[in-house]
Amino acid sequence: MRCPAVEDAAGLADVLTRNRAYMAPYEPERPEAFYTEAGQRARIEGLLAERAEGRLVPYVFVETATGAVAGAMNLGSIARGPLCSGGVGYWVDRSWHGRGLATAGLLEVCRTAREELGLHRIEAQTLVDNTASMRVLAKAGFTEIGLAPGYLHINGAWRDHRLFQRLLHDDPPPA
Repeated sequence: MRCPAVEDAAGLADVLTRNRAYMAPYEPERPEAFYTEAGQRARIEGLLAERAEGRLVPYVFVETATGAVAGAMNLGSIARGPLCSGGVGYWVDRSWHGRGLATAGLLEVCRTAREELGLHRIEAQTLVDNTASMRVLAKAGFTEIGLAPGYLHINGAWRDHRLFQRLLHDDPPPA
């Protein structure tokens, strides 16, 4: 897992296109350009700009042997002050499901959020029937904190989501 680079655009476009039908029930509707190399290049540039402004920490999962992109994870919506929080989202290439990639990534994001960013908590949301993602969150130490009706517009409709969080420490916010 590492920070994405503009050079990852083709690999991201490829894996997203291959997983498009599989991920459709869990994703917002996307324009066709999203699945192109140019669309992913623009997306990466946006992610890196948000990173430079301290609002987001983006990651890609990359297969060591081949360099192929196997997924992505973002720690975003970073808030400082008394909230000291961020939100995490992720997806993994279907061929990598069940291998612990998302769990390992979440554990690393939690470590980074606590040790490098000084965040107090991380939140995540899943569709109410996304049991695989709920298992990943549980393995990474997240607990369910509620239900949000009509939370996100996913696959063409406003969908209910289960809300999760992981508290990272009880220290006061950084000065």
